[in-house]
Amino acid sequence: MRSLYSLLLTLVLPLVLLRLLWRGYRNPAYLQRWPERLGVWRVPPRPVDLWIHAVSVGEVQAMQPLIRELLGREPALELIVTTTTPTGARRLRDLFGERVQHAFTPYDLPVVMHRFLQRAQPRLVLVVETEIWPNMLAVCAARGIPVILANARMSPRSARGYARLGGLTARTLRGFAWIAAQSPPDAERFIALGADARRVRVTGSIKFDVRLPASLRDRAEAMRRAWGINRPVWVAASTHEGEEEPLLAVQRRLRTLFPEVLLVLVPRHPERFERVAALVQRDGQALMRRSQGQDCEGACSVYLVDSMGELPMFLAAADAAFIGGSLVPVGGHNLLEAAALAVPVAIGPHCFNVAEITRLLVAEQGAVQIEDAEALGRLLEGWLGDATERARIGEQGLAFVERNRGALQRLLALLDGKS
Repeated sequence: MRSLYSLLLTLVLPLVLLRLLWRGYRNPAYLQRWPERLGVWRVPPRPVDLWIHAVSVGEVQAMQPLIRELLGREPALELIVTTTTPTGARRLRDLFGERVQHAFTPYDLPVVMHRFLQRAQPRLVLVVETEIWPNMLAVCAARGIPVILANARMSPRSARGYARLGGLTARTLRGFAWIAAQSPPDAERFIALGADARRVRVTGSIKFDVRLPASLRDRAEAMRRAWGINRPVWVAASTHEGEEEPLLAVQRRLRTLFPEVLLVLVPRHPERFERVAALVQRDGQALMRRSQGQDCEGACSVYLVDSMGELPMFLAAADAAFIGGSLVPVGGHNLLEAAALAVPVAIGPHCFNVAEITRLLVAEQGAVQIEDAEALGRLLEGWLGDATERARIGEQGLAFVERNRGALQRLLALLDGKS
């Protein structure tokens, strides 16, 4: 079965490269160092102790506390982090500079994986969330390198997809030394797909353990003073195609009740920044852009954050937040950054990527799940007009985050047993 998988992947590789070229046309960063994806480097990676495979910004951000803890415990530790996206690479560089090596994720072909592992020579591999690559696990097994699936999640939708692969999925999952699941339902789905139950542990989500720097509050307060202390502000975070139009309609509605209300709009992908800016302008709303260093005056209706890595600061400066990727069937994104800042947070109906955290946070009344943009507008009317209710929701969200910290230490215990 794995041989057939490898053959199919080889056959579609030209299409994969064409897609990379197309993405590079829209975002030139995708074409930088692209041969690394085939195991060819201008500067080959140095041998490392640990290889962490993340995908993009969210996974890099989630692994930040683990990387800091490991470097603090063992300053001479050599690490390499691979990402699929250039935004993930940029975030890694912003966080750790040259201290942590970066490479773009090698495609899951045996020859490419052998080439990468021959160069990197890790003693341990950590794969983040739902990255399950049969050839990577097989090549690591042949070299005696244990692989841990960390912060692992498996949505019902993903489980149905993996179930169609039958024996390949089961054999691949049994290749993990440990699967550190975010929640009991995640663990149950991994076991149902064929993972060895003795190697599955519920460690919780490491995203609860992200500690925001003290300077973040100071920068957020300075920004809020520049906008206007009494001005209502809401953030639409990590938005995707098809979400900005209804969110702009919500903002128009809010402006009739709160004439100075500001929408801070943060698209998920940088290649969409220009299209979103054009959309706001066509909608007739006054636009200011972060990248242009413009002052967000009272007449400004939409402040477009066309920069990377600054979302926590804007959340800290806001009265309320909406998490994108949830009005359209993308699956939602991390609610915990807003909750950890005691900011009341809303998410749409499509939250299968963060289903368990959403369910728990909503049950604790630290967040609200809405059905559509119309419901979001009604919710924001209430929140922006009632500081006491905002504080109540925000405090309950923060308390939920504090109660669920500890995944980092549980994950470190697994690493200590394998490194």
